[in-house]
Amino acid sequence: MPRSQPEFTDLDQHLFNEGTHCHLYEKMGAHVRTGPQGTTETTFRVWAPNAERVALVGSFNDWDRSAHPLSPLGATGIWETTVPRVGPGAVYKYDIASRHQGYRVQKADPYGFLHEVAPRTASVVWDLAYEWSDADWMQARKTRQGHGAPISIYEVHLGSWARISEEDNRSLGYRELADRLISHVVRLGFTHIELMPVNEHPFFGSWGYLVTGYFAPTSRYGTPQDFMYLVDRCHQAGIGVIIDWVPAHFPSDEHGLGYFDGTHLYEHADPRQGRHPDWGSLIFNYGRNEVRAFLASSALFWLGRCHIDGIRIDGVASMLYLDYSRKAGEWIPNQYGGNENLEAIALLRHINGVVYGEFPDVQTYAEESTAWPMVSRPNYVGGLGFGFKWDMGWMHDALGYFAHDSIHRKYHHHALTFRGLYAFNENFVLPLSHDEVAHGKGSLFGKMAGDEWQKFANLRLLYAYMYALSGKKLLFMGAEFGQRAEWNHDASLEWPLLDEAPHQGMMRAVTQLSRIYREQSALSELDTDPAGFEWIDANDSEASVLTFLRRGRGDACVLVALNFTPVVRQAYQVGVDRLGTWREILNTDAREFGGSGVGNFGAVDAVPVPWHGRPVSLRLTLPPLGALFLEAPPRLETALHEGPDDPDAPDPAAVDHRP
Repeated sequence: MPRSQPEFTDLDQHLFNEGTHCHLYEKMGAHVRTGPQGTTETTFRVWAPNAERVALVGSFNDWDRSAHPLSPLGATGIWETTVPRVGPGAVYKYDIASRHQGYRVQKADPYGFLHEVAPRTASVVWDLAYEWSDADWMQARKTRQGHGAPISIYEVHLGSWARISEEDNRSLGYRELADRLISHVVRLGFTHIELMPVNEHPFFGSWGYLVTGYFAPTSRYGTPQDFMYLVDRCHQAGIGVIIDWVPAHFPSDEHGLGYFDGTHLYEHADPRQGRHPDWGSLIFNYGRNEVRAFLASSALFWLGRCHIDGIRIDGVASMLYLDYSRKAGEWIPNQYGGNENLEAIALLRHINGVVYGEFPDVQTYAEESTAWPMVSRPNYVGGLGFGFKWDMGWMHDALGYFAHDSIHRKYHHHALTFRGLYAFNENFVLPLSHDEVAHGKGSLFGKMAGDEWQKFANLRLLYAYMYALSGKKLLFMGAEFGQRAEWNHDASLEWPLLDEAPHQGMMRAVTQLSRIYREQSALSELDTDPAGFEWIDANDSEASVLTFLRRGRGDACVLVALNFTPVVRQAYQVGVDRLGTWREILNTDAREFGGSGVGNFGAVDAVPVPWHGRPVSLRLTLPPLGALFLEAPPRLETALHEGPDDPDAPDPAAVDHRP
């Protein structure tokens, strides 16, 4: 059937200028129509309200700016034209002559679906038709990524996950990644992949965080359909896909959004509001209606047309604060004299509102590093409306703690327990992300204290600590096998390390953690509910040991014991609330992981000795720099009593937990 051109109706015009149009990708940019005889024509629309003239230039008219002028569409500031015999593959730009100062420039299409491979900068006419095969995933994904679901995220930079050295060190394409990356993620047991920004970006070294194509997967790895194929294959394998999305700023490249029609159209004119002090990039004018519609439409494009399961919004803190990374006099207060960016707050609430309104089975994630309240609480109670927030504080505290030699850790015990004060203020993701293995910070393996054996043990312990706590999990690529070098976006991961036994053991440990996390509902079901976490002993700083329970609904319960020193703790008494056999389902010191093999022979029976204010207890052997997960028995037997501890039992305070 021939397809009609998407008309930009009076209602579209009204919603666009009002800032509430959330599907502009269906109307703006380049849209191809195929006629009944197979002829093609393409309609082009671009927003340039301060242009004197706009012309279409491209491969089809020898870049002649007099060949295809655009006409203004009412008072919207939109220009449009329809060009016959132009279809997919045609390369184009908009030649814009401004009303101001004789400014003239050629711009890529802000709404383009495909752009030339960098360093070329023109847009490419493209059709997004794709036949999806992920119906089963799409129907079931609400149960796969809700607050009570196990969500373990493998963060990936597509350009450096694996490269082909025989072909000039080239990156894999989307379809090649579908064959290799998915099998790796399935084998490891992660539930989701998070892609660092796949939006088109001119500078590879920005990792995708300086975006020029808010509606286009980068052409470095293939076409939009190739990208859709990767997502489709992930879904068929039962893996969700999250993308990083960057509304905080954009680059000043001439072909991009900056100074688009000879005015500061997308960005603030005043550099105190419109230029990012850290990166020299431009900041969106969140108060401009058409910019708000542009950004909301971009978010919905990825969720709707590309079947993405979640968006992680980068740099939220830099959006929320007018004085972010600025000194006195370098920023403009809001209308009430404060440093809160009221327009950015309104934008984030708007985007989260429309995202969850149209796609209630997806999630949004905030990279927000401050104590801003209620980031992951609904709009209607005054929150920002995100589904989850990255717990950057935990990440910094944990990595700082693991950098200390074990003999000094008892003086830093608070770094492990401080999170208990705020763990349920938000719905958290615990991230060990790319930012911690770049910018001269070294690898996660390199951050661990101790000799070679201890570094591996500490890293396994760190991962177990992350998987044990309340909150969803995120691990950057390479960390699963203990990459030794800092991440380099121009090189492949250190895959040859997997020929070495310690790195094989590390990957087996991560695989086991992922499996247990998926199978044990107690480790995820009440992730955002204080009822899902219960300290047994948070205060044994002298031994540098933590013990706590993770609970799910019903009987589901897992005991976690973490020993942060290389000293074996024999007969370590831990109070619990039920008799029976507690099954050891994880021991990070197992020999298969590269450990020393110290443990509890697979199970421990509770004894009728009250401890930690609980009616019964376990006597555990805690392995060196090791984590134990023990699955609780069903509540078939009633604990001996629920009252005060047995007066004839030994005083817990008088018992030395040390060997």
